[in-house]
Amino acid sequence: MGREYDQDTTIGNAPLRIRTRGRAVLSNPMTNRGTAFTAEQRESLEIDGLMPTGFTTLENQTRRVFEQYRSNKSMLGKFLTLNALRDRNEVLFYHLLSNHLEEMLPIIYTPTIGEAIERFSSTYNRPRGVFLSIDHPEKVEKALSNYGLNAEDVDLICVTDSEGILGIGDQGIGGIQIAIGKLSVYTAAAGIHPRRVIPVVLDVGTDNLGLLSNDLYLGERHSRVRGQRYDDFIDIFVRAVNKLFPQALIHWEDVGTSNAFRILERYKDEVCTFNDDIQGTAAVVLAALLAAVDVTGVDLDDHRIVVFGAGSAGMGIASLVRDQMLRTGRSETEEEAYARFWPIGIQGLYLEDDHRLHDFQKPWARKRLDVADWDLPDPNNIGLMDVIRNARPTILIGTSTKAGAFNREVVEEMARLNTRPIIFPLSNPTSHAEATPSDVLEWSDGRALVATGSPFDPVDHDGVRHVIAQSNNALIFPGLGLGVAACRARRVTEGMIASAAEALAGMVNRWRPGASLLPGMSDLRLVSATVAIAVAKQATEEGVAQVPLTDPVGQVFERMWQPSYPNIEVI
Repeated sequence: MGREYDQDTTIGNAPLRIRTRGRAVLSNPMTNRGTAFTAEQRESLEIDGLMPTGFTTLENQTRRVFEQYRSNKSMLGKFLTLNALRDRNEVLFYHLLSNHLEEMLPIIYTPTIGEAIERFSSTYNRPRGVFLSIDHPEKVEKALSNYGLNAEDVDLICVTDSEGILGIGDQGIGGIQIAIGKLSVYTAAAGIHPRRVIPVVLDVGTDNLGLLSNDLYLGERHSRVRGQRYDDFIDIFVRAVNKLFPQALIHWEDVGTSNAFRILERYKDEVCTFNDDIQGTAAVVLAALLAAVDVTGVDLDDHRIVVFGAGSAGMGIASLVRDQMLRTGRSETEEEAYARFWPIGIQGLYLEDDHRLHDFQKPWARKRLDVADWDLPDPNNIGLMDVIRNARPTILIGTSTKAGAFNREVVEEMARLNTRPIIFPLSNPTSHAEATPSDVLEWSDGRALVATGSPFDPVDHDGVRHVIAQSNNALIFPGLGLGVAACRARRVTEGMIASAAEALAGMVNRWRPGASLLPGMSDLRLVSATVAIAVAKQATEEGVAQVPLTDPVGQVFERMWQPSYPNIEVI
């Protein structure tokens, strides 16, 4: 660590050894605890008289800042209040966040983070993270080392190139906020120490004309770089991380569709890497599907799945479900597993002769022979209802961001074909959801099994209260990162991601009428620990763990940092 203080960040709440004195103690968010310093600590750290004389506890401090937070009427105001708190007292920030995680998650992450990203250059205050420019690739390694952490100090690096930010697209350098927000969830939900993570933005330019024409914009002022120069920059970054922080998991976030799958495929067998938009989304949806499939009583192998909006997220879901079929079902070949899926994009059902498909989409395209005997109004544009009527799917997954796509006709047809149709309108935000749970349940006479991407209130139908599962990646990625850190996994394998999904699915009482298919967001610490144990065990079984797993529960729990003031050793 730096010269001001040091702490063993691999242990949940190790002593904090402080070297600095006076105002420097109060200016560092990891050493500052404000009015919670005792009289003895104030004297020994030479901060007597630099704050009110009254002593207060962490709990009372949390009450005070929560009232300040609540006094803000706007979502962005709440976000900025939390940001300012983190900049002055990191323990207090995470104590507040952990106590109100379900309420504050939409503030520090989606949807509020979207507005913060859009306004990054105009609200810029204090730098946090590492900013890497494609115009200066020679500075990448030095910039990462300037963050001040050593090879053994880093568990996670969350990186974005800002092209596919949430539902708002290319946001240039403002994407650093998505990396910061994601790492905040890792800490609050899974106890990854806040000094064992690095947020990174890859500034490769932007095609957002609004940013380029804004005098306050802080990023590189040119169009987004693509092609070989982009690939070379990604490679420089990955090699630098692997050299400087060989134990770190590289978490890719909101990379554009054209690059996300390609980058993951390029590096997944070389370094410890994970794409949350592809693999995290897939894992939490797989967990909900496993719970729903159990309710239907039909083996996963026997389901027919339509993926509506088959981009990087949709195909990531399909890939993990396909692999689950190959691991645990009767499908013996990939061809047999692929035959269970019907992917639909903007141009309709994916067909083998469609040259508009990306490389990662082509294996999923159906043969013309598959639809030769279908009754179709337009064989060159096979839409959702065409597929439902002819393929007779049992599962309908929406990742299209096309609001209302699962209309009454679609849902009623799914309900006519299936006793318990599985319908997941997963697109975020709420305004982009393919359907609302209340409509799906009404149109299916309460028989549909539903999970959504956004939070929805419970739905009462025919005397049953249906708790709607929110397919939020926060149920998966924090535990995955914790499990990787606990066993020092060299790679993130498909088996580890599937184990995370299975562990999550095992945490719900799916047999109670109207029960949620996923745990609630209020249980994230328990969920993350459960997922982490499953991930670490699977990593050990597959031979990619570097730390022997002799006590999975103890080893995972020990790595979970608690947001409380540690003992201080004045040195």
